[in-house]
Amino acid sequence: MAKKTVGYVQLEWKCPNCGARNPGPQKLCAGCGAAQPENVVFEQAAQETLITKEEEIQRAKTGPDVHCAFCGARNPAGTKICTQCGADLTEAKARASGQVLGAHRDKPAPETPCPACGTPNPATAYKCAKCGASLGRPEPEPPKQPVPAGRGGCSPVMYVVGAAVVLVVIVLAVLLTRTNDIVGSVQDVGWTRRVAVEALGQVSREDWRDEIPSDAVLGTCTQKLHHTEDQQVPNSREVCGTPYTVDKGSGYAEVVQDCVYEVYANWCKYQVQEWRPVDEATLNGNDMSPRWPAPQLSADQRMGAQEEMYEIVFDADGASYTYQTRDPAEFAQFQLGSSWTLKVNQFNEVVGVEPAR
Repeated sequence: MAKKTVGYVQLEWKCPNCGARNPGPQKLCAGCGAAQPENVVFEQAAQETLITKEEEIQRAKTGPDVHCAFCGARNPAGTKICTQCGADLTEAKARASGQVLGAHRDKPAPETPCPACGTPNPATAYKCAKCGASLGRPEPEPPKQPVPAGRGGCSPVMYVVGAAVVLVVIVLAVLLTRTNDIVGSVQDVGWTRRVAVEALGQVSREDWRDEIPSDAVLGTCTQKLHHTEDQQVPNSREVCGTPYTVDKGSGYAEVVQDCVYEVYANWCKYQVQEWRPVDEATLNGNDMSPRWPAPQLSADQRMGAQEEMYEIVFDADGASYTYQTRDPAEFAQFQLGSSWTLKVNQFNEVVGVEPAR
């Protein structure tokens, strides 16, 4: 997935000394003059505006600031000598960066009332336009309350019904897996074998244009999403997600989008000659010599898929049990009168057999 830069915005920091909000790039608090601490947290503004000045954009791109190990002063990325005390910044630790702060706040935010005089001010203002007092952050919207039961949520009755369904499933599973061993002898056998008869006929299909057989009759085609790519390719369309704000560690943030390129191709209808079932031949028997049916075929027909099923009836103390298999080799073992141990579940179904000892 490709990342696309939408632009850059200023972040904010709150002075731990007086509580005033300040623009991210500003090193000194506008409220009390205190220096920005090294551990201050940059936050999103209530309303983010993309920077347009090229000089400021380049500053936002430079990377995280560094703090002088001697005096603590904040310096731009790439600075070699501290601008406040002249100390060497070669080993200075860069601020953390790359944290996703949230969705890009490009919508107008509500006005902020001045805590001193009550005058409404724009959400982007740091000081009251009337009295000059520092402004706090606009009040966030209250979180949505959970939906009470009976208003879209699950009622107690639904929970009880759900628990009952789970209990029934567990009971059935236990009954199906719990078996009793019963000794029975083979009383009767039966078998059924089927063969499909196929003929060539014209069928309608749909597929990607480059997957259609060369001998097919092409119909109408439409453009359809085939796959996605991380990079732009021919016949693709860029699709991007919601922009979000990423801390650059310098008081600025990069607004980015995760994008993919949807690649479209021709999805076409076509007609082609294919073998398809037109009839079925079945042969049944009650002996140990199962045979395949041999239907009469015309010149444009052929034998298709084969299917076989074998049934063995056991007698166990006057009770009859039936076992089925599709394996002819297994069927051949069930000679009339032979004894077998039957594994019978709680529904009197034979789920397994083995020769009686």
